[in-house]
Amino acid sequence: MLRALELAREVQGRTSPNPSVGAVLVKDRRIVGEGATERPGDRHAEIVALQAAGPDAKGAALYVTLEPCCHEGRTAPCTDAIIAAGVSAVHFSHEDPDLNVSGHGCDQLENAGIALSHGEGEAEARRINEGFLMHRTQGRPFVIAKFAASLDGKIAATSGDSRWVSGPGTRGWAHDLRTRIDAIAVGVSTVVIDNPQLTARPNDELSDHQPLRVVVDSRGRTPRDAGVLSCDAPTLIATTSASPEAWRDEMTQAGARVEVLPDDGAGRVSLPALMTTLARSDVLTLLVEGGGVLHGSFFDEKLVDKVDAVVAPMIIGGDAPSAVVGSGAERMADALRLHEVTVEQLGHDLLVMGYTSARASAV
Repeated sequence: MLRALELAREVQGRTSPNPSVGAVLVKDRRIVGEGATERPGDRHAEIVALQAAGPDAKGAALYVTLEPCCHEGRTAPCTDAIIAAGVSAVHFSHEDPDLNVSGHGCDQLENAGIALSHGEGEAEARRINEGFLMHRTQGRPFVIAKFAASLDGKIAATSGDSRWVSGPGTRGWAHDLRTRIDAIAVGVSTVVIDNPQLTARPNDELSDHQPLRVVVDSRGRTPRDAGVLSCDAPTLIATTSASPEAWRDEMTQAGARVEVLPDDGAGRVSLPALMTTLARSDVLTLLVEGGGVLHGSFFDEKLVDKVDAVVAPMIIGGDAPSAVVGSGAERMADALRLHEVTVEQLGHDLLVMGYTSARASAV
């Protein structure tokens, strides 16, 4: 199962809206076939492994990180192929929450006389597919709030200059992270002030996987020459009816998809409405990169599932912008505390990661 999990990690973020799955066939104590889920419409992990094994699949044990599918989607059911190949046993990490599967795959395999066991590698398998699990169980993307801040919690100097809070090691990590998520969101102030491209550029080269760029722009301030309208990466601009129709037409002509969404009663884009829109667009994971107002709104709405906070060894002081604004906690007892916290060094910076609830990593 360790090898199956490794294969699943290698394709993480490349298989949406399908889960990232690894599969390994073992016979006579040796691997006879293995594989990982391919891009949507192509082979699932089980099929890749079965085809690699060929006749050796008969009598082999299959180790797979998710319950095999049993319904006709973009591809034929994996359970049919497993049964036809003569696999003797299937070990899977956890049940698929998709209502088209959700235990039915197990039933079909068991009825065919195949021995089943589950639970091995479950925690890691769930973490690899936390976006898929959130999408299928809660109907929204899994949200990661990411920011780089000084030791005193500032994300820019008092002038608004933010190039750079973090070091080159952190920026390399951030671009690699973008290759493993479906969408990346910023508020329009970040677009106006920093003019980011929001593309995935590991090793300074455009990745073949580019996340959907999402700009939350309630009143229509994104300029025609904004960096988020460059390259071939897709862009969605979420706005409200308060934005000028002429501006919306201009953004559409620039290649962006413009979604007019309800406001939250205070004139800003309703974030729950945005989550629904993104879920319908097969976005499983959303990386929110700020600024502080957008982060604050996501935290206020209790839509953040995980935090990736980079702490840079510097002090900025003054009334410089903060990483998270919003309504905030009135008492220390009300402050959000993270779970399953890990700390990693990225050059001179520290990366602190944690989940906002004990359930978030096991959705």
